Parts: sequence; C-alpha cells; structure tokens
Amino acid sequence: MNPSTSAGPRPHAWKLYSYVVVYDTGFAPNPFYGYCTLACCKPAIRRSANIGDGVVGLTPKSSGSRVAYYMRIDEIVESFDSYWRDRRFARKKPRHDGRLVLKCGDNIYKPLTGGEYRQLPSMHSDGDKEDLERKEHDLGGKRILVSETFAYFGNEPVGLPPELNRLIVGRAHKCRFTGGEKAHFIAFVRDTGLEGVRSAPRSWFKDDDSWARAEAASRRC
Repeated sequence: MNPSTSAGPRPHAWKLYSYVVVYDTGFAPNPFYGYCTLACCKPAIRRSANIGDGVVGLTPKSSGSRVAYYMRIDEIVESFDSYWRDRRFARKKPRHDGRLVLKCGDNIYKPLTGGEYRQLPSMHSDGDKEDLERKEHDLGGKRILVSETFAYFGNEPVGLPPELNRLIVGRAHKCRFTGGEKAHFIAFVRDTGLEGVRSAPRSWFKDDDSWARAEAASRRC
C-alpha cells in the first residue's frame, strides 16, 4: 500500500482517515469479490476522500481499538447510478436466496426516474420497507470508495503498534495526521500485508463459509 503512486496525489497530499466500524457485518465495508467498497455509512469520508488516500477501520474501544480493515482508495464511483450499472459490482447487489455473503451486498440503491433511488431489502432497510433515515444518510455521501489494495481482518483484527495510537477515534473520524504518523502507517501495512479478506466479519454465522468462497472466487478471476 503506497499512496504516493502515480494514480493518486503527490506524497505530501494524501490523507489517512480512521474511524470505528461499529457493526462489522460485511456490509460497510463490503470486502468481497475482489473489491473492498465503502458505499454506505461514513458519508463525510466518502464526500471528501480522494484517490490515493488511505482508510482504516478500527474495532470499538471495548474490543481494543484494533484494525478491522484498511484500504487504499484506488477508484471513486461518483454516483450510485454508476455503481448500480457497473457490471463489476453486480454481485454486490443483495440477494436473499442464498448464503450470508449474498445478503450483505452494499449495492442497494436502484436508480429510478427523476434522479431518485429505491433502497433494496438489505442490511440498511427495514425488512422489505425502506429505512428513510438510513437512505438519506447513505445517499448523502454521494460517492462510493473502491479498493483492490486492501486487507480485511474481520473477527481476527490486528493490534495497533504504540506509534499509531493516534489513529484511535471515538465518534466521527480523524484525518489530520502528520507525515511521520502516515509513514508509520505505511510501515505497519508493509509488515502486516495486503491479502484481501483474511477472516469472516465479526458478526457472522460460524457455520457459514460463503465469505471464504467469495474470496477464493475473486482470487481465481
């Protein structure tokens, strides 16, 4: 993970965002099928982040403020309409006729006429009904962050070294880090590795291995 690549901003410009993944269900972020996507939740990050920036999701303080996932933003899909129509993300449209990995898809906003969207039955809906509060919150982010350069640790989160304790955050998010702190983060990523999905999400049925099947399928592509 090197945000200073030619695809992103110059080294001094890239930002690092940290926040708490309160509900780790495989929905936000959705790390399956070869892409780690942040399409719902954290609208402030989605509105302001740029290609080349880094995002770190931590477990709650009650779970030790460990690293649940990190990713470099490799691409930004500028609208939910484009996300819905992109064939690469078709498998992230939620389905309820199979295993859990299908149900936690984050491609949940179907375009309607007049620039409106229908929220599909999903982890952000109220059963078969739309959850209007969550819908407004999600759509307020306007954009979807996409990464192929990530590691997702799920229920086997990784501890932060002392030099990265400043990443720990309560509510909202942090994005004001020094060059030295960002350099420590790059070293941490280099040591820990970028290997996609390493474990099931924290909130997952123990006998459901669909997360591992999805990861294996993405590696074959």
